[in-house]
Amino acid sequence: MTVQQFYLLGDDPSSSRSIKVESTLDINGLKGLVAAHFAIVEPSGVGFLSQDRALLDVTEVITAPGQVAITIDGHEIRDPPGPAGLPYVGNYFEVYPDHLGNHQRLFEQFGPLIKTTNMGRTTYQTNDPEISAIVLTESDFFTKKINEAHPLYALKQPAAGVFLGDTDTPEWKVAHKFLPPALGPKAVRHYAPTMQKTVEDSFRVFDAFDQEEEAWNVYRYMLKLGSQAVGKLTLGLDFEHFNEPDAPLHEMVHLIAEVLSLNKKVTSKGDWYARMPFGDPQRLKRTKARIEQMVEESIQKAARGGVEDLPLQDAALQASNMVDYAIRATDNKGEKLPKSSLVWALIVATGAGFTTTSSLLSWLIYGLVTYPCMQERLLQELIDHGIDEKTEITADVTDRLEFLDKYIKETQRRHNPSFQPGRTAKVDLVLPGGYRLPKDAVVIPALHHIHNNPALWDNPQRFDPDRWDTDAVKSRHKAAYIPFATGQRMCIGFNFALQEIKVFLPKLIYRYKFTREGDGPIEYDPMFQLIRPNNLFVRAQRRVKWPPRTENL
Repeated sequence: MTVQQFYLLGDDPSSSRSIKVESTLDINGLKGLVAAHFAIVEPSGVGFLSQDRALLDVTEVITAPGQVAITIDGHEIRDPPGPAGLPYVGNYFEVYPDHLGNHQRLFEQFGPLIKTTNMGRTTYQTNDPEISAIVLTESDFFTKKINEAHPLYALKQPAAGVFLGDTDTPEWKVAHKFLPPALGPKAVRHYAPTMQKTVEDSFRVFDAFDQEEEAWNVYRYMLKLGSQAVGKLTLGLDFEHFNEPDAPLHEMVHLIAEVLSLNKKVTSKGDWYARMPFGDPQRLKRTKARIEQMVEESIQKAARGGVEDLPLQDAALQASNMVDYAIRATDNKGEKLPKSSLVWALIVATGAGFTTTSSLLSWLIYGLVTYPCMQERLLQELIDHGIDEKTEITADVTDRLEFLDKYIKETQRRHNPSFQPGRTAKVDLVLPGGYRLPKDAVVIPALHHIHNNPALWDNPQRFDPDRWDTDAVKSRHKAAYIPFATGQRMCIGFNFALQEIKVFLPKLIYRYKFTREGDGPIEYDPMFQLIRPNNLFVRAQRRVKWPPRTENL
């Protein structure tokens, strides 16, 4: 055994550490040993230098005179770069109002990991899939801990468990046991008839607009459609959004949308702003309290039904909605999800369910009226599979629609609504590329910028569903496409969201031909939690004829 002195290149050599090296180690074993001592996340990137000469085997390392410098992927240790910023406000005016465009500019200027400070709050963002995969993995290095630098901090509730709770808590462990069965593939198939009934009920409104030759705001009505289905399937509530064309948004939907806007306004500024006793921070607290009250009322109403308790999996397949499931479901010890966890789990399931779905639906319709031939190809696929207005759209039906699947994937790549799955460093650590992060640093894998990174995607600005058939895309890095994030804390509602989309979109395309009203630039709201097209208007015209089925299929 030999003792050698090691230090991170870029640090002062006086910071070196003595490490005992077994002579039986190979070079990979040595890299792992050194990585463990210095909290280097990816040992394979470790390299060794002595007197400006690379050391390639263990013998060279242990016999090198003096201290051995450690490199990471050929780099010295460094802090993530970013713009210098202004006094007090930091980089706020370099990021907002167009945070998508400005973050893209910063990635191009500074590289794959950037640091910004907005009014005292520091966050890190990456458009690199390797770093993103590390960050989104629950490990000794990263976890979902929602501290004050996290973009969801103002919404944090310990009882929110599986959605907005820290991973290393009893509340998360309980919620993670109870909620996934209600959102798994089998349970979601159980919800498909309600989804179909919801979109068919919306036809009376879209038909009325057509008869009046009137255009309508896509996001507003997709918000109504998405929330109408989610209200029924999570809370057992009919929001009555399609009783008439001008039906108002249900109070619950309006409040949840307001929460997501207020949260972005609060968390985009410094910690001091979140503690203000008036203005947006106080409005956020009051709005959250009102939502909590409404969900508790839904739970009480469902509980009065007097239904029998069932094991988790049986409850998931028999319950009429998530409230019903959560009240009835018991684990193998006969225990139920605590009410403290139930309320906020349902709030977040409802809010995340319809805001993400409505934003994605809006971008899907944007694609129909923007990118040539998309609408025609999707309609033709429906015709070729024998789908008409009477077809029951089940998972078995949608699984056969290959172009629909590619179209949805390409929309999520090019226009993904979600973009802020933040994770928190558990220790001081070193990432690939030699980037040093302090404990409690929040890193955001920037989904929009990963999905549009030209180093990962050929001509990323081009909308091309057929790219999903190419070898280049099939062999991509696993984290180059992560619309619902990845890892243990990825979105557990992704099955629900995709099934809903795959029921809604075929029904809408078969019945209507969509055309855009106006040709101005599409805008997004930088002070909303998701990316949505705010000013997209379309005409939806009832089809009176359909193309013939393709021959020789």
